[in-house]
Amino acid sequence: MVFSWFHLALIIFLLAGALFAAGPLLISRLIAPRFKGGDIGLPYECGIRPQGSAWSRFGVNYYFYALIFLAFEVDILYLFPVATYYPHSEGFLPLIKLFIFLFILGVSIIYFWRKGVFSWPRRISL
Repeated sequence: MVFSWFHLALIIFLLAGALFAAGPLLISRLIAPRFKGGDIGLPYECGIRPQGSAWSRFGVNYYFYALIFLAFEVDILYLFPVATYYPHSEGFLPLIKLFIFLFILGVSIIYFWRKGVFSWPRRISL
């Protein structure tokens, strides 16, 4: 392999890119003030001292509802590409596929509703 100016330029640009990415990290590590204790260790450094416990615990139900919301929200997001493609489609096949998707989504909501997933229990016993 013959070493050319292109190879040299490629190596220089790779090194410059690495320095460009790592430079601010290294410089901030060298010149940043190092304080331990005081208000730095407090949660939510907004200038107000926290009242009560900073480590409030959320119930498992909260996270479970958040995951269900995300799952159905992502399913609904699949409808946007269909809506943009629909005026360019021919025939009823895309409309039938859309109704099949909405039917499966509706059946899954009914299934979860019957299982009692959407009812918020007072307390979970583990």
